[in-house]
Amino acid sequence: MNTSTKILTREALIEKLKDHFARGQSVALANGVFDILHVGHVRYLEAAKKEADILVVAVNSDSSVTPLKGAGRPILPQHDRAILVAALRPVDYVTIFDEPNVENLLHALRPNVHAKGTDYTEANVPERETSKKLGIRIAIVGDPKDHSTRDLISAVREKSRNKAPRSG
Repeated sequence: MNTSTKILTREALIEKLKDHFARGQSVALANGVFDILHVGHVRYLEAAKKEADILVVAVNSDSSVTPLKGAGRPILPQHDRAILVAALRPVDYVTIFDEPNVENLLHALRPNVHAKGTDYTEANVPERETSKKLGIRIAIVGDPKDHSTRDLISAVREKSRNKAPRSG
């Protein structure tokens, strides 16, 4: 499947998922900013894919990132982030969302599983009550939260500052 055909509007994604549900396939929804892809993202999405037949990844829109991550973020624009996520093998579909969390997507898509990273517990997932009300199982997946885009940005900046100037 071509990477760009995996990126769908919410409305187009709802229609695609109807076909998958009709075939008896299960769907997991994962979400995140995915500003600069790192190994933690890959492990999160690989683990989320193990929870269902189809993995949908919701990528935060540019306008929703700054309130979550602070000034200067995102680094990459939303469409670039969506393309990078769509290129990953475990990912079946990608959609971009504007809201501060994925409650509206849970209502619209009705996945079987809501996959969150290990920086959450079932007790502190923001969409916990919505998932419970809709009968969506929450799965905490991925490796320990030892990786972050913030740390990666800091490491790059530090290496850049410590780099000796070249002599001409």
